Amino acid sequence: MKKLLGLLLGVTVLALLLIFRLTACHAAPAAAQEKETFADDNSTALTIYNQNFFVAREHVPLDLQPGVNQAEYAGIAAHLEPDSVILRDPNGRALQILEQNYRNDPVSPEMLLSFYEGKTIDFVVGRNADGSDVKIKGKVIRSGYASPNYIQGFPQPVSTQPIVEVDGVLRFGLPGEPVFPALSADSILKPTLSWLLRTDTPGKFNAEISYVSGGMNWQSDYNVVVQDQAGSKTDLLDMIGWITMRNFSGKTFEDAKIKLMAGDVSKIQEPTLAGRAYAATQMVEVDVGAAPVVREKSFDEFHLYTLQRPTTLRDAETKQVEFVRATGIHAQRLFIYDGADTAQYGYYNPEQIRQDVNYGTASNPKVWVMEEFKNAEANHLGIPLPKGKLRFYRRDTDGHLEFVGENVIDHTPKDETIRVFTGNAFDVTGERKRISYHVDSNQRWMDESFEIRLRNHKKDAVEVRAVEHLYRWTNWKLSEQSADSRKTDAQTIEFPVTIAPDGELVITYTVHYSW
Repeated sequence: MKKLLGLLLGVTVLALLLIFRLTACHAAPAAAQEKETFADDNSTALTIYNQNFFVAREHVPLDLQPGVNQAEYAGIAAHLEPDSVILRDPNGRALQILEQNYRNDPVSPEMLLSFYEGKTIDFVVGRNADGSDVKIKGKVIRSGYASPNYIQGFPQPVSTQPIVEVDGVLRFGLPGEPVFPALSADSILKPTLSWLLRTDTPGKFNAEISYVSGGMNWQSDYNVVVQDQAGSKTDLLDMIGWITMRNFSGKTFEDAKIKLMAGDVSKIQEPTLAGRAYAATQMVEVDVGAAPVVREKSFDEFHLYTLQRPTTLRDAETKQVEFVRATGIHAQRLFIYDGADTAQYGYYNPEQIRQDVNYGTASNPKVWVMEEFKNAEANHLGIPLPKGKLRFYRRDTDGHLEFVGENVIDHTPKDETIRVFTGNAFDVTGERKRISYHVDSNQRWMDESFEIRLRNHKKDAVEVRAVEHLYRWTNWKLSEQSADSRKTDAQTIEFPVTIAPDGELVITYTVHYSW
């Protein structure tokens, strides 16, 4: 009986322990579940900024002896900023860097030719019937190679025409393809960092190297499908956001942990690299149940977007990953008429604006079309959106998506409103003209009246906001107005009006200035 009770007690305790363990697993806090999936500290890590530079963290295997050691790392990024390099032992081993050298002159035919100046080498000038090479000998008088000039950190190749002596005759240019006996001992095949290191703690370990380099960029792009809602004043939007990474660093990064920094980081910028690969627009159906492949978090005064799995970013490659998808975003299509054409007066100061009788009398006939929506969780968004291009599509009656406009947004925090210009209306037009003007310079006042005509050639009524800039002076008041207006800032008002189908609406107002 005692043995039976002991056995039952042991089974009960084991069961309780198992239940406790399962409960603890299911009750793990969300923060623990959201830990980054990368656990290998020896893996390559990249933080890419959308200002054409990045920070890399890699590991260099070292085997050091007591005292001074020579070490090198071949295959560094081609646009490295040498003074940004940090070499350290993650485990705290003391390393004294006595000297650091960076070489970015990988071997090339022109460079090899310079190593053989004054020497005779073979040149292939053709092939025999049996496939063997036909060679002649030539003495390299001048290779034509010169060290590249560096303009703001980027190598600019420099060369002159080579001179080769063949059979006692000088030739400008190569007589054939040069055949080099061997690589020079001073040749490198990839950009290379080398060090003289001193340590009192010998042994093998993986040193961590971090550096800043140009030649890598990222941007966000948003594809937005507008769904028409019959009889509704609002649109429904489906949005897919893509992150596009471009690597022109001269190096491939295998299985890298990648973070993307969004924000305006202060950085003395190098000129942008030539050549930007084209990334094709991709349209897919929205699946709100899919797990995100990019996770966002705040960092300092910026935002970090972390790819949730390692990826390989090859040199000269453009890679895209999806980072946001949302459906059912409520938006409002706005028609904005800003009728004063003042572009030609961009250099005017406030006094000139007040004194020029003709300022603001030219009319702009275009009515802008804009989409406005709130980046809020209640509106199926609510995440910080990095700056990028929004492309709008609308489905035609045959079911096909048609492109209807695009524009860019700046970095947009959550709970902010986004208003994007998508084009000019075709069937809604405007006309603006001044109908009276009175000024009394002695009494320091001015009265100015305008007439705004808005025409709607659609079969449905449209709401238009007629925007007026009271630009003559900061002291003003409306003495007359034919429609209600609202003040949007210190010198701007707008008239929200509804225009009937195939109709016209006239707005008049008079503004009184004093100074």
